[in-house]
Amino acid sequence: MNPGTARDHARLLDGIPRQRPTARRTGDETPEGGDIAKSPAAAGTPAGPQVRGLLRRAVQLLPTPTGTPFTFTYTLLLLLTSLYVEVGDPDTVRTLLEGSSTDVQHLSRTPVLVLLASALWIAGGISSPWAVGFVFILTALERRVGGVRTAGVFLLGHVVATLVTEVPVGVSVMAGQLPDSSLHRLDYGISFGLMASVGALAGLLPPLLRWPLLGVMAVLLIQDLLDMVDPLASWGHPTALLVGVVCWPVLRRADRRRSGRTDEPSAVADGQLGSYVP
Repeated sequence: MNPGTARDHARLLDGIPRQRPTARRTGDETPEGGDIAKSPAAAGTPAGPQVRGLLRRAVQLLPTPTGTPFTFTYTLLLLLTSLYVEVGDPDTVRTLLEGSSTDVQHLSRTPVLVLLASALWIAGGISSPWAVGFVFILTALERRVGGVRTAGVFLLGHVVATLVTEVPVGVSVMAGQLPDSSLHRLDYGISFGLMASVGALAGLLPPLLRWPLLGVMAVLLIQDLLDMVDPLASWGHPTALLVGVVCWPVLRRADRRRSGRTDEPSAVADGQLGSYVP
């Protein structure tokens, strides 16, 4: 090819419009270069960590074998006994419940046995409000103060409320004010221990949650006293709640020690409910 022909070809190519450079596709542009809506990942939103964080918080509301061993084990026992009540032989179930009753007759003979055995059954079954409340209240309390103190609060409320309501019955029978049949009654369940746990947990909550919770409980207990369907339970529940309230100083000190503080408010008082993991 001679030099003149090469120059003609160069001028011809210069007259052809050049193609626009192809832009690299990103998450913010279409193939034609237009913008598209940013996805959470493209916008820098950590969707994965947020979901995992929500799941962890949801799990903390439920008992686990490592985080809340006392509540977890106790819940399994209550689940087993409740299932047996549903599918077991009715006569055997009746015998077991009567043998676990904390009436005056049993308390005078085998107090320790019936106080423990009566707390292995749920009045109303596994679907009752007592069962639902048990899982959430005791889980939250144990995550704050540990399993030993949670068991202590529950047992203390259960025992004190039982004795406060049953001892007067025995005295009244001895004084002739009540018939002998009052010594024999079917009395079992977890409600006294649960009410004590509610009272104890309220002391670890921030004031904006503590006082509404106690106010709601007071309304329910007063209504129960007015209805007086079961006089012993109606008086036992507020007694157990007060037992939990009396435990506030001890539990608050324990909560501060476990959270590594000595002069600051409890972590629960700061709104961090259920963050303790032993």
